[in-house]
Amino acid sequence: MLLFLLISVSIPAFSQDVKSVDEITQTKLKPLVKQLYQSKTSEDQKKYNQELLKAFEEAIESDPKFTYAFDSLQKDIGILISPDKKFRIVHWNIPKSDGTHEYYGFIQSKFTTKKNKVESVQIFPLTDKSAEIKNPDNAITDNNKWFGALYNKIIVKKTKAKTYYTLLGWDGNDKFSQKKIIEVLTFDPNNGAPKFGADIFNYERKYPKRIIFEYSATCSMSLRFSSKKDSIVFGHLAPTSPQLEGQFQYYCSDMSFDGFGFKKGKWNYGTDINALNEKDENDKLYGDPKDKSEGHDQSNEYKDPNKKKKKKKKTE
Repeated sequence: MLLFLLISVSIPAFSQDVKSVDEITQTKLKPLVKQLYQSKTSEDQKKYNQELLKAFEEAIESDPKFTYAFDSLQKDIGILISPDKKFRIVHWNIPKSDGTHEYYGFIQSKFTTKKNKVESVQIFPLTDKSAEIKNPDNAITDNNKWFGALYNKIIVKKTKAKTYYTLLGWDGNDKFSQKKIIEVLTFDPNNGAPKFGADIFNYERKYPKRIIFEYSATCSMSLRFSSKKDSIVFGHLAPTSPQLEGQFQYYCSDMSFDGFGFKKGKWNYGTDINALNEKDENDKLYGDPKDKSEGHDQSNEYKDPNKKKKKKKKTE
């Protein structure tokens, strides 16, 4: 009930909340972010990261309307608000000395009860368990077993039964390869808890719960949403030589593009997309430091590869 009251505060109290968040940001968050990324040892990383987690939870608790933008932290912290304003993701990564990455953060979401329509704001910590998830392409997990990544885009798709939030992200993986990820986030209608992964992909007659592209750490791969064509477009990956097929640390983009178009409640795969360098100011990248495609929108004409051709009627 207390969280609902926070949402219904008057304007003076709301202004005070924003002032409080700004104070936390300047006195706690900014110094901790700097200390975290300047840490020389894993012990210091762990120490400052734990302090940062506590400070961020305090900050977002004080901002239930998702008003404060955390502008001064955007270079180091990924902060995304869903287009329908239903939730916010605050997350970051820690590069490790062995080339791997660890991811941390929160989902802050609005939940309305079915019975009495009371709205509250809930906070769910994100616990990266990527290394422990077996067969991640087909796993459905929760915030306590998160396939960690840095997201740069949230796409909202609604069906009669459910709202799906498709997230585009990047994972540094290790010294040899990196990953681009198409994740799906939904919320339990009974308690508002987040779930990752969903059966909404039709990908080469396979039906994974998320899409994971792995490729060389020395290459870049484009993965973005085309708002002009309402589809996800990505660079097609191929091994640098035929004998390296299946060894993803040797995969790079071959300069062709594939994509997913949303139809009948599914993201349906299409090949040989016509990618155009059309600038789209709404598409801002966060994550992959090797991605050189900032400011460009690879739009496409989506074609369903599994679509059956209509038979022509015979003329008498």
